[in-house]
Amino acid sequence: QVQLVESGGGLVQPGGSLRLSCAASESIFSFYVMGWYRQAPGKQRDVVATITTGGNTNYADSVKGRFTISRDNAENTLYLQMNSLKPEDTAVYYCHALILLPTIEHYWGQGTQVTVSS
Repeated sequence: QVQLVESGGGLVQPGGSLRLSCAASESIFSFYVMGWYRQAPGKQRDVVATITTGGNTNYADSVKGRFTISRDNAENTLYLQMNSLKPEDTAVYYCHALILLPTIEHYWGQGTQVTVSS
C-alpha cells in the first residue's frame, strides 16, 4: 500500500508563491503517472498538472505558465511550484499516483490546503 503525504500548503497573498511536496512511501521510479489535483468548496476535484515516468507534463489551462510540476525519483517526491497565485487557486490540493504493474492502482494523498487571500 503506497502512502502519499502532501506538505507545503498555507495562506499566501495574491501574486505570491508556494511549493507543494508529495512524499511517497516507496520508490516512485515506476509510477506511470503522478499528478496534482485540487478541489474547491462545492466543486468537483479537477486535475491541475500531471507528469509521466518519462517526464512528459500536462497542465490545466488555468495554471499554464504559472505552475510547474516535477518529480525527484531519487527522493521519491513529487513537487508543484506555484507562482503568481490567484484567489481562484484556493483549494485543497491532492497528490495522485497511477501504478500499472503488477496491477492498476490509484493512490491519493490526504490533501493540503492552499488559500490565496489578501
